[in-house]
Amino acid sequence: MSQQHSAIAPAGHPAEVKRSDWWRNAVIYQVYPRSFADSNGDGMGDLEGVRSRLPYLRDLGVDAVWLSPFYASPQADAGYDVADYREVDPMFGNLLDADALLRDARELGLRIIVDLVPNHSSDQHEWFKRALREGPGSPLRERYHFRPGKGASGELPPNDWESIFGGPAWTRVTEPDGTPGEWYLHLFAPEQPDFNWDHPAVGDEFRSILRFWLDMGVDGFRIDVAHGLVKAAGLPDLGSHEQLKLLGNDVMPFFDQDGVHEIYRQWRLILDEYPGERIFVAEAWTPTVERTANYVRPDELHQAFNFQYLSTAWDAGELREVIDRTLESMRPVGAPATWVLSNHDVTRHATRFANPPGLGTQIRLAGDRALGLRRARAATLLMLALPGSAYVYQGEELGLPDVVDLPDEVRQDPAYFRGAGQDGFRDGCRVPIPWTREGSSYGFGSGGSWLPQPMGWGELSVQAQQGVPGSTLELYRAALAARRDHPDLGEGEAVEWLRAPEGVLAFRRGDFVCVANTTGESVTTASYGRVLLTSDEVTQTDGETKVPADTTVWFTTA
Repeated sequence: MSQQHSAIAPAGHPAEVKRSDWWRNAVIYQVYPRSFADSNGDGMGDLEGVRSRLPYLRDLGVDAVWLSPFYASPQADAGYDVADYREVDPMFGNLLDADALLRDARELGLRIIVDLVPNHSSDQHEWFKRALREGPGSPLRERYHFRPGKGASGELPPNDWESIFGGPAWTRVTEPDGTPGEWYLHLFAPEQPDFNWDHPAVGDEFRSILRFWLDMGVDGFRIDVAHGLVKAAGLPDLGSHEQLKLLGNDVMPFFDQDGVHEIYRQWRLILDEYPGERIFVAEAWTPTVERTANYVRPDELHQAFNFQYLSTAWDAGELREVIDRTLESMRPVGAPATWVLSNHDVTRHATRFANPPGLGTQIRLAGDRALGLRRARAATLLMLALPGSAYVYQGEELGLPDVVDLPDEVRQDPAYFRGAGQDGFRDGCRVPIPWTREGSSYGFGSGGSWLPQPMGWGELSVQAQQGVPGSTLELYRAALAARRDHPDLGEGEAVEWLRAPEGVLAFRRGDFVCVANTTGESVTTASYGRVLLTSDEVTQTDGETKVPADTTVWFTTA
């Protein structure tokens, strides 16, 4: 840490006499800093921009804000390639800006969760640069996965693992003497070499990084690729190609290895030293929700993203199955379920639901936008009615669709440039969000935006929707207020399913009832009391409620 920053005092966390377990029912809003708000007109969002919009997030009604990476980085993968974990990248500001953001959030009653990227660093991290510079036998190479190649002259990768972004998971280096040399492992882009978590220096470094940001005053960490830190002993071949198709179906030798759990038990001891109920959230892609539950045992992490729910179609039967399995899996470990519909890595759900099911979570088709928005609004009310914690991705409260027609020449997703990897269309959900109807970049900033915004973006803006009855923004505000005020919403571990027509989900939680019609036709159900909120207009007559297609209704009997 440089001398000029060493005098920053931590944002205070008052000691709590009574534990609130705030995270068990929290609504957490994901901010993708480069696309949220630009304070200096360079076309790139920044921390000061986020800070200026914190009152908006407070008024929206969220409990916490999760910031995607803002660390010093060459930006080969939008900041998920970290060169210095204790510095802010100049494009986003500096540590003083981070400190000011944390303090303002605290005053507004918002908690701040920051991304942590422990699976890999940037190839510009000082450790990796020294490892290359010092050549074979360097102690720094032991902190990554350097291996000699196979073949007569080492010309083949050490094993058959494939990168998530496409192509082999290995890159051969040129040694200091100019000769082809060892290979290093990167499960993502070549600019993201994987750490070797068997080396004690790696664990020591990340425990220090945790303390650095906890001392700054953050309320927790979202752990990127939480399932990937530990690799199977000997780095065995998988023996198959098209390995991406296996992800989410099998335990891989590089993902979801049991050894990761000892790391998180050590981290939890550190976190529990600090007041204020700080939390860990795992990004853990696992084959089953049962294996996801391993990450949130009482002595490990607090929450894990529910990717099985995110990837479920708008179908009553499929939704009920994943809801039941999620609640059943979390119950034995005493952890809250989490629910999420969109994030910075998948097509926004307003566009996913506008298309037929089965196309995956990265789609380059606009689909039926009116249908997609109607289903997205209904899906949001369903999600917010479920027991546990929910995540909202920036702009989904505006009903934003994915921008599916970005010109190829403006795309920046590294997966887009590696043929056989992910579809590489993540840029579509990262287009800067609109704040105003008009003006440069629709209020994002005074100097345009790093990804082009589509025509008509202003009509989806905060300015266009604020105070307008029936708008998606006002639906979110009303839903979050009702969720906060109704005693039977939020924390919980079960729902009571009610009899409902085919294609309809209905469940009770105390004096609250949620009915979600996932079909394309209106259905008539019982009226379960006073209508608290709906995603579309309903009619009530003689003790019955007519629920339109793709609509969710909240009732209360209180």
